[in-house]
This record gives sequence, structure tokens and C-alpha cells, in this order.
Amino acid sequence: MADRAIGVWLSIAARARSEGTTVGVRHAVTACGEAIGAGAVLSMSGSDGSHEPVFATDPRSDELEDLQATLGQGPSAEVIDGLGPVLEGELASSQALARWPEFSPAAVARGVAAVFAVPVGVGAARLGVLSLYRDWAGPLSRDQFNALLLYADAVLMLALDERGGLAPGAVDLVGEGFTERRAEVHQAAGMVSVQLGVSLTDALVAMRARAFAEGRTISQVAADVVARRLSFSLPDYSPRGWDAPPGEQADDEHREGGE
Repeated sequence: MADRAIGVWLSIAARARSEGTTVGVRHAVTACGEAIGAGAVLSMSGSDGSHEPVFATDPRSDELEDLQATLGQGPSAEVIDGLGPVLEGELASSQALARWPEFSPAAVARGVAAVFAVPVGVGAARLGVLSLYRDWAGPLSRDQFNALLLYADAVLMLALDERGGLAPGAVDLVGEGFTERRAEVHQAAGMVSVQLGVSLTDALVAMRARAFAEGRTISQVAADVVARRLSFSLPDYSPRGWDAPPGEQADDEHREGGE
């Protein structure tokens, strides 16, 4: 096991060296995905029990992790809830479809056949979850599972400083684009909480419900809220945005009705 741990850290260092940068969180996530042969995602858990992707090795894995946050179901959501590692080698099975009736079909439709998620944390303290999305069905081998756990430990060590918070520069290491997008979700939740007069948690629930109903991700809904194309204080909204004067909105509706 000690030799395997050394191998894990050498692979992380090699990934950072290939980029000419200091070893960081995203290098551990990337090296993990390469070792297992799957797309990899690191999500951080929030104080309200939610989870948010902060780095993904590919767009599909990022989309599926974001979809779990929207649906409130899936392997990562279960790990965040403290259910331990989730190892599903056959997403198209009847058991997986019954377990995640919305997430499993969506993942299979995107070409994912198996998903594996393990906690990033110590004991009951959950920093987040490391998830793998693989194109072919089948369980992880014992060596692969042990490697996944070691990579999760490496992620934890790289993400935490001595005070138990995010290490200095961790935001830069996981990627500015991810950080900005998740910040936008929280900004939108704050706006929606004011519009509806509810808590931030209830605002996030409302945003997830809207995203699900419209077949979009919560990130896309958040972008519309922040850009003021969507207001939750209005029963309906014009594509022109909530800042459009009432007369212009009425004209738009009249023109649409006459076409």
C-alpha cells in the first residue's frame, strides 16, 4: 500500500510538472481520472448539504455533476449525505435506474456506463466528493478502488491548509472558470431569496426546480437570474428581461400573439 501511495503522488507530481506549475488539487483529480480511465470531478460540499463541482477533467463529467446538484440525486449526492463510497458499475441496470430515476437515464444517454464516487474528508467531516464517470460497464478492480481512495486522500491533503480551510491559491489551482460559475449560482440564490422572500436554501430549491422543469442546469438558470433575464418574482418573464418597461413587454406579447 505504501508503494501504491508513492506511485499516486508521483503521478500527481508528473501531471503538475508537465504543466510547469506547482502541484495542486486539479493535478490530483486529473491524475486520478487518467489512472482509472474515466472522467473525474471534484465537488465541494456546502453547509446546507449541497455539493458543487469545482473542477472536472472534461465537459461531460462536469455536466453530469452539475445535473446531480440540479436534481438532488445521484452518487455524489449520496456520498455528501454520508452514505460512504458509491460504486455503480452498471448505470443501465434496473437497480441503478430505480435508485436514481432521473440521473441514471441522463448519464446513460450521455454515454456513461459506470460511476464511482468516494468522500474527500476525514471521518464524518466531508470536504467533498471525488467522482469518476466511465464509458464502459463493470466494477473497479481492488487495485483501482484502493488507488481511488489514495487519490481522494491526496486531494484532501492538497486542499486543506493547517487551519482546515482551503489552502492559499486553491481557487486558482482548481480553475477560475469553475469558481466564477459557482459564485454566480450563489449570487443568483441571493437575488432569488430577496425576490421570493425566502431563505438561501429555499431559493436554491426553487432554482433547481426551475432548472429541472425547463430541462436546463442550475448554472444556466443562475446565469439568467444574474443577467436579469429571469425573475422569480414574476409569474412569467419576457425574453427581454425583467428590466424591460411594462409597455415594451406588452408590445412583445402582442407581437408574439399576432404572429
